[in-house]
Amino acid sequence: MKKNIFVAREVFEEVLDFLAPHFDVQANQEDKVLTGEALALVLADKEGAMTTLTEKIDETLLSRCPRLQAVCNIAVGYNNIDLTACNAHGVMATNTPGVLDDTTADFAWALILATARRLNEAEAYVRQGLWDKWKLKQFLGLDVHHAVLGIVGLGRIGQVVARRAAGFEMEVLYYDVQRAAPEIEAACRAAYVPKEELFGKADIVTIHIPYSRETHHAVGAPEIALMKKSAILIHAARGGVLDDAALVEALRAGAVAGAGLDVFEGEPAIHPGFRELENVVLSPHIASSSENTRYKMAMMAAENLVAALSSGNPPNLLNAEVKKR
Repeated sequence: MKKNIFVAREVFEEVLDFLAPHFDVQANQEDKVLTGEALALVLADKEGAMTTLTEKIDETLLSRCPRLQAVCNIAVGYNNIDLTACNAHGVMATNTPGVLDDTTADFAWALILATARRLNEAEAYVRQGLWDKWKLKQFLGLDVHHAVLGIVGLGRIGQVVARRAAGFEMEVLYYDVQRAAPEIEAACRAAYVPKEELFGKADIVTIHIPYSRETHHAVGAPEIALMKKSAILIHAARGGVLDDAALVEALRAGAVAGAGLDVFEGEPAIHPGFRELENVVLSPHIASSSENTRYKMAMMAAENLVAALSSGNPPNLLNAEVKKR
């Protein structure tokens, strides 16, 4: 008898075809966001689930889903999953690391270039029919080539961003809670500096650290206050790492030149101040959104789920402690 699973958000049909021989699949191809009571009801009789960052897997939900054995996130992040609660209920949790590193790094560079060269402002100017002549001082921006790039978090994605900087002949600084190995620093041509020095020296600061209680508002008013007025801030990591309200105030005051943001606190809601500002590039959490990468993410989550419910040994297990149970 096949086990029952739920695919919580719309996925590629090929992924459902892969799952069908293994499970009785209930798929939310209508892509309605299910939370709280609605999610608990649909998972009550399921052994497995493929989830995204919009589904909160916590003690309240797990206590109502006694048959659940595995939750497989279609994301590298997993702050929507309470691993302690999963351990207590014997639920395996997985993510999709590695597959989206290059695509996310590419998008970070898209934000860097668009923000530095004020592309959103220029594009709106043309669309509105305001362009009537060439001007020497029109939409003056920040040169990316030979600039100082400051990377907060030299993990997998941060390293890819750093390697891309070589093409712009940039000086690369980084800060992380743990210094990278010498061979990684060499490959990235990146120099480790204290956080305060990074924010003070960088022309472009880009954030690449995961969200947790420890990293909540890791970049806030004190760090932003250290930045040059000509500098820009890029954020394509996870909402909550950056204090959005502090950034809005800095942008309003002209304390920093601009920002490019793909993630926000409480998304899809965003701080209303961002919409009022011209010197910020906004995108709806799409850094990994190439067709190829999103397909690979969904298929990896499906493979994790098959392994979890067949062998009990999924390749991207987040909570190895659950095996002891």
